[in-house]
Amino acid sequence: MQLRLVQRDDAEAIRAIYNLEVTTGTNTFDLVTRSLEEQRAWIDRHRGAHPAVVAWDDQVLGFAVVSPFRDRAAYATTVEDSVYVHRDHRGRGVGRALLEEVLRLAAGHGFHAVIARISSDNEASVRLHRACGFETVGVEREVGRKHGRWLDVVELQRML
Repeated sequence: MQLRLVQRDDAEAIRAIYNLEVTTGTNTFDLVTRSLEEQRAWIDRHRGAHPAVVAWDDQVLGFAVVSPFRDRAAYATTVEDSVYVHRDHRGRGVGRALLEEVLRLAAGHGFHAVIARISSDNEASVRLHRACGFETVGVEREVGRKHGRWLDVVELQRML
């Protein structure tokens, strides 16, 4: 497995991983799938200070990204991370490798804090983040509704 910065050619593979979570999972609170053009625009937004990386082994196994945490200027040194692994490749260290790489890149870009906001039913992602040094800083109760269920969000934080 190799890790590398995202490329525009990764758009369809990333879109397939992400859209499956949109339609069947609770790992994202998006309710509408992304088009190929929307995915390409997302890649273009994550080719600078807020990088996205992919795990690759003859195909995209997963991706991770850091995004601005909030719009206000005082939050500029805080980012939010997201990690998505293709369902066929979970439990093999892909998520950990992606998270560690995107954290390394975030630190190199001068960010100070990373926030992870994870659906409470995604226990694997909560465990992954804790294993990578994140601490739980709160739980937002029933802040999302998807697939007919109210969902809590666990908020975790790591200082870089």
